[in-house]
Amino acid sequence: MQLLLFLAERVGEVVSIDDLLNHVWPGVIVTPDSVYQAVASLRRQLGDDSKQPTYIATVPRLGYRLVATVSPWVDHRPDPSTPQAGSEPPTLAMTNSPARSGRHRAGFILAAGAAVCFALVFAFLFRGKIANNHRSAAPTFAPQLQKSIAVLPFLDLTEKMNQEPFADGMTEELIDKLSKIPGFRVPSPTSSFYFKGKQVTVAEIAKTLGVAYVLDGSVRKSGVRLRVAARLIRADNGYVVWSETYDRPLDDILMVQDDIADEVTKALQASIEPRPDR
Repeated sequence: MQLLLFLAERVGEVVSIDDLLNHVWPGVIVTPDSVYQAVASLRRQLGDDSKQPTYIATVPRLGYRLVATVSPWVDHRPDPSTPQAGSEPPTLAMTNSPARSGRHRAGFILAAGAAVCFALVFAFLFRGKIANNHRSAAPTFAPQLQKSIAVLPFLDLTEKMNQEPFADGMTEELIDKLSKIPGFRVPSPTSSFYFKGKQVTVAEIAKTLGVAYVLDGSVRKSGVRLRVAARLIRADNGYVVWSETYDRPLDDILMVQDDIADEVTKALQASIEPRPDR
């Protein structure tokens, strides 16, 4: 909400990463990664597309800009001081006094806060309903399906958003590596990339593809180093079973993809394979 309010108060303006760090995270030592993750999370909540934004646009090398329409809260309840029918009603252009401007700004902040709170409450209740429905009809996977996993397209969270080919290559490399493990069932890249950019829950994806696990991740960049984050989610309860972050120098993209895919594959195999003492 702090991030959204800060952008909304500067609608149409380019806000730098440093400004966001100083105002949204005052007194807290965080890296630009926190900004990227917060913006990505906010976009998901708003259903925004970073490639064709209707809310938050990325301005390469400069920062972010709120492109949505922003207006102050207007109270439509009857006001005793409102002119009678037939007279000329007042407009916002007529309210130029500092007191009224301050009230409008305060009203805008309250309205924005209320809107965000409403959105969060709605999302919480909606997800709770989905979770309840999902728990009541949670799929019981057969033993042979316990080793089934879908790899979702990795997200490009770099500042310039110019690492999508690497992220897509990372996804395909993981699908290839996992599909070679004896006994593992992995949907094809065509099936996985169908969900790219779509607002679909993990449970829905797993049900559609008939898998017990879903692997997703992201790619970020700092200087000449890449950071690849991956996490394994169990579809029937939504819990994260395993997660890891890998930092590599951006020397040979294909070698980086192969190296990380090998490490992720070994970790996932160990996480999914049943232990002897179970």
